Amino acid sequence: MFFMTRRNGFKHFWKLGKEEFNTQWFDVSKKGDLLVKEGYYQYNVAELAKKYGTPLEIVFPHIIERRARNLIDIFNAYIKLNDYRGRFFYHYPMKVNQSKEFVLSLISEGANLETSSANELWIVKRLWEQEKFADRTRVLCNGPKTEKYLNLIDELDRKGLMITPIVEEASEFDFFKRYKGEIGVRVDMNLRVRSHWDKKFNLFGIREDDLLHMGKIRNLAVLSYHISSQIETVDGFTAPVRRAVQLYAKMREKNPGLDTINIGGGGGVPYEKKRFYTSKAAIQRIVKTFKQQCMRLQVREPNIICEWGRHVAAPAQISVFSVISEKPVKEGYAKRWYTIDGSFINDLADTWAIHQKWHVIPAKGMDTRRVQKVWLAGSSCDSDDKYTAGGGHVLLPRIEEGDRPLIAVLDTGAYQDALASYHCLLSHPAKIVCKDGDVTVARKRDTAEEVGKRFGW
Repeated sequence: MFFMTRRNGFKHFWKLGKEEFNTQWFDVSKKGDLLVKEGYYQYNVAELAKKYGTPLEIVFPHIIERRARNLIDIFNAYIKLNDYRGRFFYHYPMKVNQSKEFVLSLISEGANLETSSANELWIVKRLWEQEKFADRTRVLCNGPKTEKYLNLIDELDRKGLMITPIVEEASEFDFFKRYKGEIGVRVDMNLRVRSHWDKKFNLFGIREDDLLHMGKIRNLAVLSYHISSQIETVDGFTAPVRRAVQLYAKMREKNPGLDTINIGGGGGVPYEKKRFYTSKAAIQRIVKTFKQQCMRLQVREPNIICEWGRHVAAPAQISVFSVISEKPVKEGYAKRWYTIDGSFINDLADTWAIHQKWHVIPAKGMDTRRVQKVWLAGSSCDSDDKYTAGGGHVLLPRIEEGDRPLIAVLDTGAYQDALASYHCLLSHPAKIVCKDGDVTVARKRDTAEEVGKRFGW
């Protein structure tokens, strides 16, 4: 049982309005509904769900833009404070969320792009040909290079796009022997850090010793690495920087054109709304470590690239579901099962794929004094379609007669759309975009006929 008498108390209870949790845009209305603020505009999530139905994804471009701008500004501020002579470039990794409302919002704030496949690069080509971004925009190409991918890289380079392919494996060097533009190379760094999804073995990149034995690499400009995703501590950023600068210094002896280090992704998101490092703290240490290491090794300070996609994109979308039924939990930390009208397997695939924990809150009735410990079940016929907060529980309002709770899952803007499926032929959620006080439909909810056509019916 929870008791709170003031609106700010409920706001605090649900961990809203806190910059360290990326919830500074969220508030509680006078009648207890979840609000999302954009300057003097505000959006009532319960009313949006009533109008557009559930399940529903809601995108807030102003959050994407603010987070990208802050990331770029903080890096540039610490570069200036440390008298660092290299430049900073932010590249948004499109695999995080390829949706138009995400990519265009990021480009508008000065983000460069990173692709991982030929199809993602095709989108970049289309945007460029339509003059959707400036000629100074840079593009990195990561991932295994199919023939289609390689040919498209070559085509765009010849047409004048500032495109830099990152070599992932030695066999790709054969193609780039005749490539006229600059290239990068990814190192498989023999280093592990604390992160949510650390892997014992790395599929991508070339081993450090093998890179050094290669000697001179034609048109080499970028040394790239990616340690892991959702890095848990600031030390998880600085240790790889120290190692990378050492390798960079050695490689520059035979590759004087090498002038940039790409630190990859890894910028974390406080999904569980617990104590977490800030981007400011992480970036301050990253730039300072670059400066100190370059001074120690007496090597030119490289340009810095980062690809923090989850950090920018995740907080810009929420997923909203209605609770359609409940039943008791026989044994467990929760008291009741709440079944939602969506699917964790389909709509929030990271829930079961990598056991992602989410911040789940009510979208209405946030001022209730009656909450209980619950587990959530999806609408598919699958025992894995559930969310138990890792065996813990979720606090949500009790179901009152004649009403059903409406819940919001925060930070769903990264990866979930691209990983979505049609298990049990359930429809994808509708998607709306809230910008400048207006609401537009980006994707309608699939009809049974539309889903059936995907499977040949």
